[in-house]
Amino acid sequence: QVQFVESGGGLVQFGGSLGLSCAASESVFRPGSWFSFLIMAWYRQAPGKQRELVASIDSGGIPDYTDSVKGRFAISRDNSKNTVYLKMTSLKPEDTAVYYCNKKPPHGSWGQGTQVTVSS
Repeated sequence: QVQFVESGGGLVQFGGSLGLSCAASESVFRPGSWFSFLIMAWYRQAPGKQRELVASIDSGGIPDYTDSVKGRFAISRDNSKNTVYLKMTSLKPEDTAVYYCNKKPPHGSWGQGTQVTVSS
């Protein structure tokens, strides 16, 4: 089972930027490039709302974004580090949420997430 550890959140003002990281690991050692075959994604959950998909990146490095973050967020991955990133710019208060990474579609346990708070 793949486990995820998110980091990089914080408090930022309206219009600011933040970068998130997510390190993936297998609970059982699996040699080789298993991570590179995964479609990875960032999700977020705001208070009182359901968790939503924000961005994803396939095994070929092709990204996809929900409409509300297009042009502001950029997802990337480093398969040599089993890590996926989310660069967020022009942040808005409505981006405030706990951000999680997981496979797409999500599977297994979620990590603790990382809190992003955007002040107006």
